[in-house]
Amino acid sequence: MQVRDGGRVVAVAVVVAIGVRSSGEREVLGLDVGPSEDGAVWHQFLRSLVARGLAGVQVVISDAHQGLKSSIAAVLQGASWQRCRVHFVRNALGLVPQAAAEMVAATIRTVCAQPDPAMAREQWRKVADGFRTRSPRLAGLLDDAEADVLASLAFPREHWRQIWSNNPLERLNTEIKRRTDVVGICPNNAAVIRLVGALLAEQHDAWQVGRRYFSAESLAKLRKEAPADIPPALVAAG
Repeated sequence: MQVRDGGRVVAVAVVVAIGVRSSGEREVLGLDVGPSEDGAVWHQFLRSLVARGLAGVQVVISDAHQGLKSSIAAVLQGASWQRCRVHFVRNALGLVPQAAAEMVAATIRTVCAQPDPAMAREQWRKVADGFRTRSPRLAGLLDDAEADVLASLAFPREHWRQIWSNNPLERLNTEIKRRTDVVGICPNNAAVIRLVGALLAEQHDAWQVGRRYFSAESLAKLRKEAPADIPPALVAAG
């Protein structure tokens, strides 16, 4: 967003995290404003969430922003990291000719159609091998990203669709951008937090009265698979 700072207009980054409680409801965890979306901003933001009581996180879903990824590993120790499948596909398409983009995307998505983790991992390797001659860079990306993109396979199958991408947060960010663009330039960072915070509070309240993101039955499976002292919790950041 654009903010006035000492007579100048500067761009600032607004970072947001949402989560899913152990009871299945989504909620807004927090937001912050920084000079850029670098590792220091993410580190400070995640530490502030922990200081306010965030605990028991099992998986964090985000894109492959290196500063964010490093901060997750440092601050939310014990949580796995799910690389957003949608962002990954976009990265993959940047390595192939535009004419081949639709075919490449459809081929990668065949992994998500597999019924169990073993078949999904086998299909991922088949896809990587299929591109090894035609596009070695793409094959290398698939090799490197396998564990991160398929992290969701460690969770109940009923949860795969919800946690293999960051789409819920991306939709929220799009709505924030749509509603803040009409404001133009904010007078300061505090005004940004008041404006975006009001929009997030509205969404948070809507989630509390809407349908749960995870069903009670699927959460029961997750509890059986998780250590007894760690309540299930998922976080999306972006």
